[in-house]
Amino acid sequence: MDCQFLPPLQTERLLLRPFCMQDAPALLDILKDREANVFLPWFPIDTLEEAEKSLRERFLTKGPVEKGCCYAICLKEEGVPIGYVHMDGGESHDFGYGLRVEYWHKGIVTEASRRLLEEIRRAGVPYLTATHDVRNPRS
Repeated sequence: MDCQFLPPLQTERLLLRPFCMQDAPALLDILKDREANVFLPWFPIDTLEEAEKSLRERFLTKGPVEKGCCYAICLKEEGVPIGYVHMDGGESHDFGYGLRVEYWHKGIVTEASRRLLEEIRRAGVPYLTATHDVRNPRS
């Protein structure tokens, strides 16, 4: 596996781990859903090739947490990505997430975000930013 630098993180139900190129089919399942991606700043994808490109350009992390990170959200018993949580490495330290629709309303993103926030604080990141579309009140 060509997983990247970041250490895996765990919660009671979840494994947060770096994405690997082998996760392209799972990422396609996450990013092709138009309902799950309607409020995100990119268009949903339709092909495995697009998923592989997204992995290379946006989801593979190559450094320590404070330089920006992206974790695949996996249920412990399955180990397959069902979503992601990330912090950009730029000056904004923008925080965000995505999750397959069938896992909404189960507290998964909250649980994953809290765990990643622990690591971000530990790494000494002084602040985060986050935005959401006003038409998406649950965010």
